[in-house]
Amino acid sequence: MSKGPGPEPGPGPGPEPRPEPGPPPLPLRHGDPAAAGPGAPGGLFAWLRGRCLGRGAAVDPAREAFGAMTGLYGAIQPADSVCLSTRTHGAVFNLEYSPDGSVLTMACEQTEVLLFDPISSKHIKTLSEAHEDCVNNIRFLDNRLFATCSDDTTIALWDLRKLNTKVCTLHGHTSWVKNIEYDTNTRLLVTSGFDGNVIIWDTNRCTEDGCPHKKFFHTRFLMRMRLTPDCSKMLISTSSGYLLILHDLDLNKSLEVGSYPILRARRTTSSSDITSSGSSGPRAVGSPCHQNNSGPPSEKTLSRPSQREGGSPRNSLEVLTPEVPGERDRGNCITSLQLHPKGWATLLRCSSNTDDQEWTCVYEFQEGAPVRPVSPRCSLRLTHCIEEANVGRGYIKELCFSPDGRMISSPHGFGIRLLGFDAQCSELVDCLPREASPLREIRSLYSHNDVVLTTKFSPTHCQIASGCLSGRVSLYQPKF
Repeated sequence: MSKGPGPEPGPGPGPEPRPEPGPPPLPLRHGDPAAAGPGAPGGLFAWLRGRCLGRGAAVDPAREAFGAMTGLYGAIQPADSVCLSTRTHGAVFNLEYSPDGSVLTMACEQTEVLLFDPISSKHIKTLSEAHEDCVNNIRFLDNRLFATCSDDTTIALWDLRKLNTKVCTLHGHTSWVKNIEYDTNTRLLVTSGFDGNVIIWDTNRCTEDGCPHKKFFHTRFLMRMRLTPDCSKMLISTSSGYLLILHDLDLNKSLEVGSYPILRARRTTSSSDITSSGSSGPRAVGSPCHQNNSGPPSEKTLSRPSQREGGSPRNSLEVLTPEVPGERDRGNCITSLQLHPKGWATLLRCSSNTDDQEWTCVYEFQEGAPVRPVSPRCSLRLTHCIEEANVGRGYIKELCFSPDGRMISSPHGFGIRLLGFDAQCSELVDCLPREASPLREIRSLYSHNDVVLTTKFSPTHCQIASGCLSGRVSLYQPKF
């Protein structure tokens, strides 16, 4: 193409100096919405899909900022750690930042909750008798209210402005309470415990005597329960290796035994395995679904009147046995369960039947309803995995995604490993492999003298916290 004539010279000042050349643009993949605009052939659908996924600077202005933050994480050195004074409080089971990143809380083995300022590393408060047994999990409802749960079967609500006493104590579980989730839209608190119950608490009607509550779901061998960021799904992991997914979630509807439609029990395997499995599904032994018969649900379990046109019914249950590398019998215990911050994937920590192997696995959500109401469905696909050190057998190791979902922090022996989907810490949607690929180790950080049990990214600062079996908490952040 020939160049057109340039502008005529005028009496004004000369041409402005050229800006310094910036870094070369990242290569665009074929099919990337950024590579094909709305006017390009076939680009409209890719562009619309990109908007749905939150891709592109116009859709997600913070994306490149998160990318820069990811680069800072990769520069952290083990010597950059700061040890917090948590000597006499037992093992640290859980770490949780407030949404604004101003407070770091620690759930401790010996009935206590500790609060620190993560920026100055100063101790704020110790709730010395937060519970009567081990504190297992902490969840912030907003920047001032948070909930704790314990092996004493209770949940406690706290207010940062008045830590001398609890807001209220919630009673309803009959065994150890291990997990707390919160729906910010409905202000419903969701808890799960080793009694197999998932209980809903209405914090809109909370008084000093507690909150109205109802049993939402029950299953055997329950380990962990999570809500997707948009609260459209509930995922439940079990010690028998099953993963339960409640689709099109409606927390206002209690689920009695047998009242929920079941999308046939499936394994996350190849298409050839799907056709060979027939109507038998996975093995019935240890199945977590409470039904009158011992086998997996049949096609008659799905009631056509409850099926919505073009989709699954509300609170439809899918039972999966996630594929784990090296375990052909799929008989693993799913000990830790996390969700991608954008709802694209789930992150599992699995241990083998013989407890001699541990794996960290990422499973992509495959959206879309079955072709027929009674057709098999498999919502998860294994995309990335890595074998773990398997140190500290019998203890649950809680791992986590970074706030942008580009990195994973995973307990690894006496430290943590920062893992990425590729060496550049790309977004998951930008590097989805056709077959399961290994997670890439970006950085290893070892500063503990005991097994690390939990780790957490700060939601607002370039900082990672980790807690170990002997009660030490370390903060990692780059030094300049």
